[in-house]
Amino acid sequence: MKSLIQTGLSAAVSGTIVSFATTAALALLARQEGKGALQPTNATSHWLYGEQAASVRRGDVAHTLVGYGTHHASSIFWAFLFELWLASRPPRPSLLIFRDALAAAAIAAATDYGFVPKRLTPGWETVLPKRSIAATFAVMAVGLAMGGMINKELRRQH
Repeated sequence: MKSLIQTGLSAAVSGTIVSFATTAALALLARQEGKGALQPTNATSHWLYGEQAASVRRGDVAHTLVGYGTHHASSIFWAFLFELWLASRPPRPSLLIFRDALAAAAIAAATDYGFVPKRLTPGWETVLPKRSIAATFAVMAVGLAMGGMINKELRRQH
C-alpha cells in the first residue's frame, strides 16, 4: 500500500510537469499555426461540448477549465503508469529513464489516437497538424523523464 501511495505521489509530480510542459508546447504550436493559443486546450473539452470546442479561441470556464482539467488528469494517468513501471524496476540511470519515457509517450500517442473512440482523443487533431501533435508527445516524453529523474532524486534524499 505504501509503495502505491508513493507511486501516486510520484505520478502527481511527473504528471504535473507533463501537463504544464505540453500545455505550453500546444499553445506555442497553435500560435505558429495562426490559431489561438488556448484552442488546443479548449479542443480537449470536446468530450463534453463536441467538435465546436476546437473553434473557441479565448479562455473560458466551460472549455478552457474543462479542457485543461481533462488534460491534467490524463497527464497524471499516464505518469502513474510510467512511475509504476519505474517502481517495478531497479533504479536506472537518466538515459534509461528517458528511453522509458519515450516508450511511454509513444504508447500514450498510439492509445490516444489509435485505440480510443474519437470522443475520447485529446482533440488536438482538430486544431493542429500531425507534426505538432507528434512534437507535443515528444514534449510529454521529456516531461515524464524529468519527473522520473526528480522523483528518483527525491527518493534518494529520503
